[in-house]
Amino acid sequence: MADALFAILIDCGFITKKIHAKAGRNASAADVCDECDRICKSELLKRYELLRIYYYDAPPSSESIEYPISKQRLSLAQTQRYRDNKSLHDQLALKDNFALRMGETRLSPTKWKIKPRIQKELIKTPRALLDSDFDLDINQKGVDLRIGLDMARLALNDRVRAIVVVTGDSDFIPAFKFVRREGLKIILDSMGHNVRNELRIHSDIVLS
Repeated sequence: MADALFAILIDCGFITKKIHAKAGRNASAADVCDECDRICKSELLKRYELLRIYYYDAPPSSESIEYPISKQRLSLAQTQRYRDNKSLHDQLALKDNFALRMGETRLSPTKWKIKPRIQKELIKTPRALLDSDFDLDINQKGVDLRIGLDMARLALNDRVRAIVVVTGDSDFIPAFKFVRREGLKIILDSMGHNVRNELRIHSDIVLS
């Protein structure tokens, strides 16, 4: 019999990069669920019962824009990146115990940024720019804020006694401190990532 509830909070940008590095492909809903199953089966959580898994991301942009050099139109809703992200969100939303918390996706005013590797190459060997020399300049807004707010909400409403946070972002240290002060246990799952010591220090347990 479980003594108390726990919740899992997943930083999408972090977990998908770690899965991609391990599997050599884009993360699928099954990959994310496998990582959650691994966490739930941890000996550290055997006396806890899962309340919910919160997954934080932003919807892919569906804007129509121009390429930076050729000026041809590009519909982001027709790209593979859009289809992959949309499929991931749609599948996770149907999984048991999952709740998606979505921020916003915004393109910068310039829409594009030159790749750092191309910048170095052009300094050595100048040439005409190509569309392929650029990446989309996309930023997520409100994702980290939602993670921090949900950590505080869970700490204050007395529903859970432990929070597992899947991230490597030290920006969450203030939220970690607050949750611990409220008497909850913070468990950091960095998926083997070499996180800053400060993030470890303000976690009760680091899953390996």
